[in-house]
Amino acid sequence: MIVQLYARDVGAGTPLVLLHAFPLSSAMWLAQREDLGRRFRVITPDLRGFGGSVLGEDEPSVDLMADDVAALLRRKGIDRAVVCGVSMGGYVAMALCRRHPERLLGLVLADTKASADPEQARRTRLRQAERLERDGDTRVLLEEVLPFLLGPTTMRQRALVHGRVRGLVQAAPARAAAWAQRAMAARGDSFDTLRGVRAPALVLRGEEDGLSTEADARAMADALPNAELQTIPRAGHLPPVEQPDLFNQTVTEFATALSRTTT
Repeated sequence: MIVQLYARDVGAGTPLVLLHAFPLSSAMWLAQREDLGRRFRVITPDLRGFGGSVLGEDEPSVDLMADDVAALLRRKGIDRAVVCGVSMGGYVAMALCRRHPERLLGLVLADTKASADPEQARRTRLRQAERLERDGDTRVLLEEVLPFLLGPTTMRQRALVHGRVRGLVQAAPARAAAWAQRAMAARGDSFDTLRGVRAPALVLRGEEDGLSTEADARAMADALPNAELQTIPRAGHLPPVEQPDLFNQTVTEFATALSRTTT
């Protein structure tokens, strides 16, 4: 069953839908709303269960998360948008490509991967989901997920960024985080989906990302028929938070070029 997502909606112009990473919320996009919102219509939903969005009672599914986003676009009267997903948001963006390709004006995949989880990673997600449900808090995410979200440069030089991300992880509802982990563990390979994408695409990766490798990024770019691959220096798994100016500049150039070709 579709849930009605809470979303912040700022600015005007080409719609830009930003899908947040796990286990954060649309609060991670503050710098993008402030900057990109001066050039585009920036829509930042909370994926189901996070931030201001309800979880519902459905079985965990990335596809269902994509259906939620498509329903949000319908409610807002948006035919097509540039869809940008980071990490878990990238999985949702790829599911949107598969299930609602007509909604896609452009695609940005950042610090994510098109492959399914290997068995060990899948077991880790399920173990964390069980602990989240048992403990009712996010301690397991602070212990096992947070250390991998930020790059070494951020950890050395950007204490405020680390504190902010830690706060966002701590604020994640345990039940929603468990649901999302189960949904991501169950997702399949998306390379066939990417090979069928006709919209222009941009693949981004933080240079210091230890979760999504350079090979993962290159594999997505190679599968997409019309894609560019760029690296954000001195950033880990969350370039929009760690290097917002560089991230925003790169996305601005991509979305502006798209706007020119569609007007």
